[in-house]
Amino acid sequence: MEVVKEPSRPLLLFCLGTRPEMIKLAPVILLAKQRGMDTLLVNTGQHADLLSPLFDLFGLHPDHDLTVMCANQTLNGLLARILERLDPILEKAAPSHVIVQGDTATALAGALAAFNRKIPVAHVEAGLRSGNRLSPFPEEMNRRLVTEIADLHFAATTLNRDTLLAGGVPAERIHTTGNSVVDALHHTLARSKPGIDLLALRRQVAGRRVVLLTTHRRENFGDTMRAYLRSLRRFVEAHPDLCVVFPMHPNPNVRAAAEAELGGCDQVIITSPLGYADFVHLLNDAWLIVSDSGGIQEEASALGKPILVLRENTERPEGVHAGVARLAGEQPDQLDRLLGGAVADKAWFEQAAKAEKVYGDGRAAARILDVLAGPAPAKAAPAHSPALLHGFAAAAPLLQAS
Repeated sequence: MEVVKEPSRPLLLFCLGTRPEMIKLAPVILLAKQRGMDTLLVNTGQHADLLSPLFDLFGLHPDHDLTVMCANQTLNGLLARILERLDPILEKAAPSHVIVQGDTATALAGALAAFNRKIPVAHVEAGLRSGNRLSPFPEEMNRRLVTEIADLHFAATTLNRDTLLAGGVPAERIHTTGNSVVDALHHTLARSKPGIDLLALRRQVAGRRVVLLTTHRRENFGDTMRAYLRSLRRFVEAHPDLCVVFPMHPNPNVRAAAEAELGGCDQVIITSPLGYADFVHLLNDAWLIVSDSGGIQEEASALGKPILVLRENTERPEGVHAGVARLAGEQPDQLDRLLGGAVADKAWFEQAAKAEKVYGDGRAAARILDVLAGPAPAKAAPAHSPALLHGFAAAAPLLQAS
């Protein structure tokens, strides 16, 4: 669908392609439409199978589908296809801003394509850093590069803002908004009911406390993931009142590890990936969350749920500082210890319940649009520090498992 904009009105082009991008940008797009702003939604299709239900859930429809995925595609091939297919859309639409989110190939390619057309770039969820440019890979480098390109930086937290300032981003280009995932979470819980699959799952786990597990990060593939899964199996087998619910990622590496380590355990329920609405209701049901996901760290905090993070470090240390999240590291005995301690650690659960606003208050979309409704920023020579690309000594301290 072609959007014709009035000369004096901004046209916001949202570039997304993955499930997390859709979840976190949907509140911004919906509110922009509610305010009568002109929008253009470009879907690269990076997570093609996962996006269609989300478009239906939020009542949105892409104006352009780039369908960039193909078999055995490399990261460089993916970036090249997005750039090639997005460029003519930018040329014709001439948006006032291109809005990207997070740290995906879609975000990097969208930002670079806009930069090459001298179109201002707004980065939602700016300023996250793990401190190790290879972890997570390639996401850590993606977000550092987007920082170098972006004109507007929407930081979810004051720590993210401080990280950007330490890297040389001018203060006037940074806006602390909260994380729009909190907007999406509350929007979905308030407007959706549990589906048939979740209702059946609730009957299956009735009378038991649920440990909700998700794992998908490539740095955990292989021995590390198998060790995590063995630890979880030992834990629930020692506690008959508990069960693990595992909406399994379709990646073959995850499936192989799950079949090897969790097969035949009656206290582990493996499901297909859940739709977003059912998943956030399941998050709300859970007693404990165990995950290597970044977004789930934010959602767990917003719901006041304790979470064990299956990573050596996290770019979201706010949850750890607030007493919601604990880092499991890569040593199985550490996860064993943390799981065992959770059973009697009433104080942890009480602390987590008090930390629901660590990542925002549900008004991030409004704050983002209040900025975007103004004049587009003038393009300027890069004012960022090369340290963002070649190390991170000036940024917030890396938080690691101990």
